[in-house]
Amino acid sequence: MFFLVPLLVLVLGGVACGLLGFGGGRAADWFVRRAELPAALLGFAALAGAATAALYAWGLLYVGGAVLEAEDGGADSSPILPCRADERAAHVVDYSVSLLPLDFVCETGDGGSYRAGEVPGYVTPAVIGFALAAAGLAVASGYVSEVRLRAAARAGGGVRP
Repeated sequence: MFFLVPLLVLVLGGVACGLLGFGGGRAADWFVRRAELPAALLGFAALAGAATAALYAWGLLYVGGAVLEAEDGGADSSPILPCRADERAAHVVDYSVSLLPLDFVCETGDGGSYRAGEVPGYVTPAVIGFALAAAGLAVASGYVSEVRLRAAARAGGGVRP
């Protein structure tokens, strides 16, 4: 599974760049040329999606680094390096990785576990916040478009194909 982390980071980086370009263009159209509101909302949703992808990739880099440290063998490999910050480190027998929320978890011999703290605390809340903002802005864009189309239909303007 670890071999998928670099691939996922590259894909998320590409997605973030694509969404940044799309969203930046739509937002710039709204600021400069006063484009329609639904297009601007969709642009801001894309910018929030770009921030989501970039932050998730950033957290994956931390998780990947912790896995590399944990898998590093040698004379100084026990207890697992990322788990040494806690007093329970002497009882660590394995580790696990959580992708949602991003986390590196140290597992002890008695069946317990604890977070190693390798991923910064702001990553998961920021990813969730930006993802919710992106979804909300995309829904708002569709809603504004629908309201405008219904108002035009009521006024007799109709919609041309």
